[in-house]
Amino acid sequence: MTDNNHQICTRCVMDTTDPEITFDAQGVCNHCHEFDQVTAKRWFPNEEGKRKLDVLVAQLKKEGEGKAYDCILGLSGGLDSSYLALVMKDYGLRPLVVHVDAGWNSEDAVKNINTVVDYCGFKLHTKVVDWEEVKDLQLAYLKAGVANQDVVQDHAFFANLYHFAVDNDIRYVINGGNIATESTFPSAWHHAAMDEISLKAIHKKYGKVALKDYQTISFFEYYVYFPFVKKMTAVRPLNLMPYSKEIAQQRLESIGYISYERKHGESRFTKFFKNYYLPKKFNMDKRKPHLSSLIMSGVIIREQAVEKLNEPLYDPAELAEDKAFIAEKLGISVSELDKYIEEPGRHYTDFPNWDSRYALLKKVQGIVAKLTGKKLNAYS
Repeated sequence: MTDNNHQICTRCVMDTTDPEITFDAQGVCNHCHEFDQVTAKRWFPNEEGKRKLDVLVAQLKKEGEGKAYDCILGLSGGLDSSYLALVMKDYGLRPLVVHVDAGWNSEDAVKNINTVVDYCGFKLHTKVVDWEEVKDLQLAYLKAGVANQDVVQDHAFFANLYHFAVDNDIRYVINGGNIATESTFPSAWHHAAMDEISLKAIHKKYGKVALKDYQTISFFEYYVYFPFVKKMTAVRPLNLMPYSKEIAQQRLESIGYISYERKHGESRFTKFFKNYYLPKKFNMDKRKPHLSSLIMSGVIIREQAVEKLNEPLYDPAELAEDKAFIAEKLGISVSELDKYIEEPGRHYTDFPNWDSRYALLKKVQGIVAKLTGKKLNAYS
């Protein structure tokens, strides 16, 4: 059946699968306008970016004087963080490199992490999260049926990273996020991975194993204690240089890095979640915001993005293999996994969450901004 109300942006490839999308008279969407009017002003893939990066590096080195480390870098084995590690080596920085293993690393990810760390000469600190706890929490999320199933990994990653930073008196958290490849994402598609209230509510309702080893961050820690008391700051150096998948791959492959066939191939679960669970259960194809970001940043043209979207999300044999792997690792049958995916999806607001606290925080930020003339932002 054809959806007569379906509309796709005339500039990028975002469409009405984002329920909050709007279009102007020319058919250009709000995501494109947001990029032009707001996001692009924080992106410096030019000489100005080089100057800003030089200033940032000098600031990091000054902060690190007399300390073991200048900053902290979370290394997943993915393209962005791996390339960023090489950039940090080029600039002579001394990061505390942390990898959080939540049980879903692909074999290539493990190899890539070791390749990057060995090349850079950095010391790697690995936190292996208790698998029984991760498994129980992941099953709880599948039973809850919410969209963002990657909360289990993402929350563990950032919670451990930020606590590592505080424990080691490190102010600067180096983040591989970047405008060139991920400037666009529909807010209606997901809820924040850092919402501990939501995570604990879902686990309380569906979980069975106590979370003793699994590290979390409270709303107060995330938005107040870490950024304003401990003065923690997240910085995104990739926004201060020309950056693309091709640039990163070429450099990384020269040191023996194994490129993944698809984005986020470093995690077996994330690959399945983004390429099957979300499109199947929620009609959310995360290639759309990714490709739209590449269009807006000038890496590809719209026709190339449309061609990519016409490609299948999964090879049937590969899908069957991944389903079997994930089901076995979670201790359930493939039919049980299919049942969780086939059941109607639920919205994160069906569970307790931090929305009311976040709204209050934004109100306080607005009042402070009016009184002081300064914009008050957390590092997030």
